[in-house]
Amino acid sequence: MSPRGRRPGGADTRAAILAAARADFAEQGYDATSVRGVARRAEVDPALVHHYFGGKAKLFAAVLDIPADPAALVGAIVHGPREQVGEGLVRTFLALWDSEEGRQRFQALLRSAVTHDEATLMLREFLAREVFGRVVRELHPGAGHGKAPPPELELRAGLAASQMIGLAVMRYIVELPAVVEAGHDELAAVLGPTLQGYLVPGA
Repeated sequence: MSPRGRRPGGADTRAAILAAARADFAEQGYDATSVRGVARRAEVDPALVHHYFGGKAKLFAAVLDIPADPAALVGAIVHGPREQVGEGLVRTFLALWDSEEGRQRFQALLRSAVTHDEATLMLREFLAREVFGRVVRELHPGAGHGKAPPPELELRAGLAASQMIGLAVMRYIVELPAVVEAGHDELAAVLGPTLQGYLVPGA
C-alpha cells in the first residue's frame, strides 16, 4: 500500500498544485478559490503553495501561464505619476506581450479564451481582479475596502480592460497591419488618454 498523507515537495508536487489550482479556479472562480482549498485538492501543505507560487495572485498567473507578477506590474504603475497611469498601462502590457515568450503565451491564452469557457472565465477574472480591479483599488483607496470595487469603478475597470483586450486581439490575433506596425510610444500616446479617462476620472 502507498503511504497516506500529504505529498512532499518536488517537481511532481508543483505540477499537482497547478492542476488543482486550474480545476478550482475553473469550477469556483477567483474569489471563491483559496490557497488552502488548492492545497487540500493537491494533497499538500498550504505552505508548499506559498513556497512555489507566493500566494493566490501569482498562482493564478501561473495557471494562465503569464510570465509576470501582476501585483508588481500594477504597483509600479499606480505608484508612479498619477497623470501617466493610462500610458503606463499600455507600455507595461506591450513590453510584456511583445517579448518572444510573452507573445506566444498571450496568443495561446487569447485563442483559448475565444473557444473555451474555462479559459474565458479565468482570463476575465484575472483582468477584473488582479489587473484593472487592482488598479482602481489602488488609485481609489477605501472605495472597495479590500473587496470588489463599487459598480461605477468596476465598470470603468472593465471598460479599460476591453480597450487592452481589443488592442491585443487586433495586434496579435487578427494582426491588422497598422496596429501590428505601431510602436509602443505611438500606441501609448493614442490609447493612454482613453485608459486614463476610465481609471482616473477628472484627471
